Amino acid sequence: MSIKYAQRFFSLFFYLQCSSFAYAENIFDCLIEPSQTVDVSSPVVGLLDKVLVKRGDSVIKGQVVASLDSHAEVAATALALYKSEMLAPVEAAQTKIEFSNKKFIRKSDMHANNFMSEQEKDEAQSELNLAQAELNLARENKQLAKLEWQQQSSLLKLRTLVSPFNGVVVEQLLYPGEIVEPSGQKKVILRLAKLDPLRVRVILPMRIFGNINSSTQVEVSPELPIGGHYAGRVKVVDRLVDAASATFSVYLEIPNPKLDISVGVKCRAQFLSTVDLPRK
Repeated sequence: MSIKYAQRFFSLFFYLQCSSFAYAENIFDCLIEPSQTVDVSSPVVGLLDKVLVKRGDSVIKGQVVASLDSHAEVAATALALYKSEMLAPVEAAQTKIEFSNKKFIRKSDMHANNFMSEQEKDEAQSELNLAQAELNLARENKQLAKLEWQQQSSLLKLRTLVSPFNGVVVEQLLYPGEIVEPSGQKKVILRLAKLDPLRVRVILPMRIFGNINSSTQVEVSPELPIGGHYAGRVKVVDRLVDAASATFSVYLEIPNPKLDISVGVKCRAQFLSTVDLPRK
């Protein structure tokens, strides 16, 4: 009787081992990464005035995260705005045109009645033309002032740094009072990471190269204590194979709206494609 039970035990053990081996054929190690990481820096040199977030804070797209000292730029922008809104030069030129036009009409009538010489009429015409040119110049200067105001406003905006996406602050590298140097070593102020969706990197053997595409179904299981199972979508299949290890990379995407999945976590990716992957 004991021999019979022993045979059944070894038969069951062998079956489970074979099933486990077949199951593990489509399971591979993977790593969960941010879908995007950005170093926030300034395109201009300046004194770092404020950093409005700290490590671990959540940020949304367009949120102001830091700013440089901009007192001089604010003053220059205000001056340019004032110049762009000045009305006196245009109004003065228009008044001069009205006067010169009336003067020209009077002298033209007098010339028609032989009470004025041709030269005086031409002088009145030249004065009217000069007044028109002065009006055009005043209008051009006003338009130029508007363009200068737009330029100063753009330069002022460069001193305010915003988040390019919804994410979290991974690291703060510079603090208020430090000089930001775009071309030097002190250029990165904050490092941000986009955590929804997440990117999952899977290293696959070359034997299944060509069998993975965007329609392949994948289940991603982060290691404990996170755990759980998440549906992954194939986003990128690397077309370059590493000859040394005979492997290639596949990048998946998994949603993380509640930010309950941490990055840098190891995981297991099970490919649930209807097409059987080649065996070794």
